[in-house]
Amino acid sequence: MIEAELQNFGIYQDVLGTSTGAQWLGHGDKILTSSPVDGRTIREITTTDKQDYDFVMEKAKAAQSLWANIPSPKRGEIVRQLGEKLRKNKNSLGKLVSYEMGKSYQEGLGEVQEMIDICDFATGLSRQLYGLTMHSERPSHRMYEQYHPLGIVGIISAFNFPVAVWSWNASLALICGNVIIWKGSEKTPLCAIACQRILAEVLAENKLPEGISNLITGDAQVGKWLTEDHRIALISATGSTGMGKQVATTVASRLGKTILELGGNNAIIITPYADLKTTIIAAVFGAVGTAGQRCTSTRRLIVHEDIYEEVKLLLQKAYGQLKIGNPLNSENHVGPLIDNEAVSSYLTALKEIEQAGGTFLIEGGLLEGQEYESNCYVKPTIAEVENHYEIVQKETFAPILYLIKYKGEVSQAITLQNTVPQGLSSAIMTTNIRESELFLSHNGSDCGIANVNIGTSGAEIGGAFGGEKETGGGRESGSDAWKAYMRRQTNTINYSTELPLAQGIIFNL
Repeated sequence: MIEAELQNFGIYQDVLGTSTGAQWLGHGDKILTSSPVDGRTIREITTTDKQDYDFVMEKAKAAQSLWANIPSPKRGEIVRQLGEKLRKNKNSLGKLVSYEMGKSYQEGLGEVQEMIDICDFATGLSRQLYGLTMHSERPSHRMYEQYHPLGIVGIISAFNFPVAVWSWNASLALICGNVIIWKGSEKTPLCAIACQRILAEVLAENKLPEGISNLITGDAQVGKWLTEDHRIALISATGSTGMGKQVATTVASRLGKTILELGGNNAIIITPYADLKTTIIAAVFGAVGTAGQRCTSTRRLIVHEDIYEEVKLLLQKAYGQLKIGNPLNSENHVGPLIDNEAVSSYLTALKEIEQAGGTFLIEGGLLEGQEYESNCYVKPTIAEVENHYEIVQKETFAPILYLIKYKGEVSQAITLQNTVPQGLSSAIMTTNIRESELFLSHNGSDCGIANVNIGTSGAEIGGAFGGEKETGGGRESGSDAWKAYMRRQTNTINYSTELPLAQGIIFNL
């Protein structure tokens, strides 16, 4: 099924998961990567050992100065070429993402399109890395600020978006003059290898040195080498809140910089003024898209009591139409969870919901039968719960949707939405302008993303992406997120023959 795509990216026989430019290494342990779609082993991967890591680091250091001295618009041209190669490989890479990760083929294609979009964005941005000019209080002085490359940027990505999140970081880091070292998820190593091969091809065609783009593969120990390394100025890490806390602590101990994109517990508030047709589409896609394995997946629906029963009936009807199965079949809406560990977490959550007093509007459970080619397919479920339940306060990476009733004014719903540790994405469905404006005010959603009349899932690359509280506070992708990949410098120039001091201080010799 996937052999043509593997050959297309040079992933056929011996697969090495460590690369500096187009040079591939392989001295670490062997791991097997398998597909949750059908349970089959795809390839054996050679992981990164300490020898490989040190070699990659030396190559990155050697390439950094040359890359930083290339004018930013020229660096943008390299990223533009990356985008062009992604366009040519969109179908193959999208299919590989779908097969190795388990998301629908349409979502796999969408993820590659997101990569193309951020390359376009970064190419334009490469001519706009602006500073500011300020007026000095001292005569014949000029003040301004400018931005310089950080040096080496480490990227740690998660399995659920095995290529797009890398591209957010890689595109911006590269146009800002940094070289990159990427640790892809050990659950989706082939996707990472494919992307590295594409970018390495671009670098080779432009006769650029090895070490501008690097890939390492392995478990948490490999990630620890990155986070502890003083030579890496910035670590951008995507994953669970628990992982993020470890990364934050380690990097902070050496006074390094971090961008953290961690857990979400995202809610849609549904008021009596909601357009229920669009509401149900947004809620269902948000809850079951990528089998509930997006950090922006809709976890909670907070519904006003006046429309609560109507929303329940509409959800039951919509869930009854869902088709679950092989995600490469375009007729299916929902694919598998990533692995057996994810299935176990899902089943444990179902037990905790029941023990807490929740009731199931749509029953969950493991799906079995000949039509399900692996043990990773589960039923999307809806549970009626209270917001304060311990299980509701946690993020479960699975298609579990919590239905919560609120009474009174929309401010009560906003309070419920905000009363969780995470703060990534949020939405309100209403045609009442007062409700929507309150939701977007400082008294409204406490999340990094707040939407009106669209769901919690599916962000565009033009806006900065990230969240607050236990989501980590980082920002990636659009807007001025590029500034995190650079160091700011304030400059003052005295073009007089005097030396006046700031604040009117007199110092004569």
